[in-house]
Amino acid sequence: MTDDATGYVLGIDVGTGSARAGVFTLRGRMVGTDKCPTRIHREGGSIVEQSSEDIWQAVVKAVRGAIAAAGVRTEDIRGIGFDATCSLVVLGPDGAPLPVGDPRHPERNIMVWMDHRALEQAERINAGGHRVLDYIGGRISPEMETPKLLWLKENRPEVFAKAWQFMDLTDFLTWRATGDLARSVCTVTCKWTYMAQEDAWDADYFRSVGLEELADEGFDRIGEKVVAAGSALGSGLSPDAARDLGLVAGTPVGAGLIDAHAGGVGSVGARDGGGAEANMAYVFGTSSCTMTSTAKPVFVSGVWGPYYSAMVPGLWLNEGGQSAAGAAIDHLLELHPHASEADALAARDEQSLPAWLAGRAEMQLGEGTDAGVLAKGIHVVPEFLGNRAPHADPHTRAVIAGLGMDRDLESLVALYVAGLCGIGYGLRQIVEAQAAAGAPISRIVISGGAGRSGMIRQLLADATGIEIAAPSADEPVLLGSAILGSVAAGFYPDIQHAMGSMSFFAARYMPRSGQARQVHDSRYEIFQQLQSVARRAANR
Repeated sequence: MTDDATGYVLGIDVGTGSARAGVFTLRGRMVGTDKCPTRIHREGGSIVEQSSEDIWQAVVKAVRGAIAAAGVRTEDIRGIGFDATCSLVVLGPDGAPLPVGDPRHPERNIMVWMDHRALEQAERINAGGHRVLDYIGGRISPEMETPKLLWLKENRPEVFAKAWQFMDLTDFLTWRATGDLARSVCTVTCKWTYMAQEDAWDADYFRSVGLEELADEGFDRIGEKVVAAGSALGSGLSPDAARDLGLVAGTPVGAGLIDAHAGGVGSVGARDGGGAEANMAYVFGTSSCTMTSTAKPVFVSGVWGPYYSAMVPGLWLNEGGQSAAGAAIDHLLELHPHASEADALAARDEQSLPAWLAGRAEMQLGEGTDAGVLAKGIHVVPEFLGNRAPHADPHTRAVIAGLGMDRDLESLVALYVAGLCGIGYGLRQIVEAQAAAGAPISRIVISGGAGRSGMIRQLLADATGIEIAAPSADEPVLLGSAILGSVAAGFYPDIQHAMGSMSFFAARYMPRSGQARQVHDSRYEIFQQLQSVARRAANR
């Protein structure tokens, strides 16, 4: 197969703040990309909403822009894959949006993944101790969908009763593209408590938590039909969707993935990388997600899963991560008195503030110097939105220790680096918890916009004590979705073969030994102590 002789595949990714599209060859080379921002509504400290129509229109603009940038013919797009955040979409009759909050805004029909309004419902579900919780690390999160559904039933009963479909955002996008209501095994297993290893929903769970209607209806509103990621849906792209996107009706569309899982598919199966079981995917974006594949189920307290076939078919998946990662760094920097001045300088250089500070940090470092020395005695536990893993504690909050009264750029860089160290130590906790339970890894494969700097990748390798590998794809999440399109179109027999043909490693960062290791071991111990104090304080 030549690089582009048989056409191209399209990957579409909907993150928290934008929709992106990428056109790829069947060897994984991206030839064109574009993105379009999406609107987001925040209210108080826990409500975060979006509009499915706004997101679809952003997808339309991104797809048309990517194809124009690639300079390819629309008829040469041979397969399409989608991924998105694990957000809850509520649709009424004929697919009309229903409000998840203020009834004056029916267009806001999405509870975004980071919406924590269902915290009390999650706690009640956890108190019941149902067996499905064994497959999500022992505790359900308010970021998952059944607590959100229970909140909707209890607080917006008219909306809950009127709803025609409750969908994960990924499944909404594939439905909008094809008209097929089939759900991806990834979305419903990871966020809705579907028992993929049994190929069934557990009706007793839904009845026990107060969502008996869904069981009585045969799960018609949340997914009567569940299919493997990459499965060809319906008759391909519908005529209406084809007109919207400027593509050819009937183009194959694959069942999708959650965005972080698409990043895993686009990275962990890289050629000559030892296979998916050797590599942990680490998607470092607004939040972070870790994904580890095993041949047999491994139960890790506080880490979601094990989920069967939720990312790589035939393998079990453990999913951890941090509720706020890139977002935690952004918030941390906003607290510093020099932030506004530095932000203006970053804007002048057409960079985000974190990216600009990464450059300033690199300028201060000598050859082979551990970036951790720039933290200068500042310690950060960046859990502004609680701990997703391995403690599964949404109540705990951030800790910053060692601050003085400095107001200059040097102290801002120190705070930034200390925050990155905190991200690395949280990642190290997840790696250690999984290894202790029987799921060790050889390396971490990083993707996501927050971790593109070589300085950051080396710092994470030093902080975790694990090799960090970077995929060759600039956009591994988009590549993961494109891989789904290649499988749906029949170019590869399954995801494993597509991963090995379309993804590669570009760089590897080995953890330093000696003094650097000693410094990070010491800082990691302090991190754990501060974290323990924060967890105790959150419950007082």
